[in-house]
Amino acid sequence: DAMDITKDIRPLTEFKRDTARFMSHLKDTGRPSVLTVNGKPALVVMDAEAWQDVQDQIEYARTVAGIRKGLDQAREGQGIEADTFFATIGARGKA
Repeated sequence: DAMDITKDIRPLTEFKRDTARFMSHLKDTGRPSVLTVNGKPALVVMDAEAWQDVQDQIEYARTVAGIRKGLDQAREGQGIEADTFFATIGARGKA
């Protein structure tokens, strides 16, 4: 869900006054809220499940980036064949 600036940017004082309602809103929407101090963004709060989803998305993106990098390197002729790599590892273990 995209952030809704009319509902997801609120003053920190409002969060402190009605934390239970904020927690319910965070859980219901799955969206983070930006809390402001003196009208400026100060904190971002989110439901733990939504936070975990974000962490999972970041990990997935890192994994995809690593795979792409490896494929690009292979296309450029960098690295060695897997058979050669494992043979080298096996030879080291016997020394």
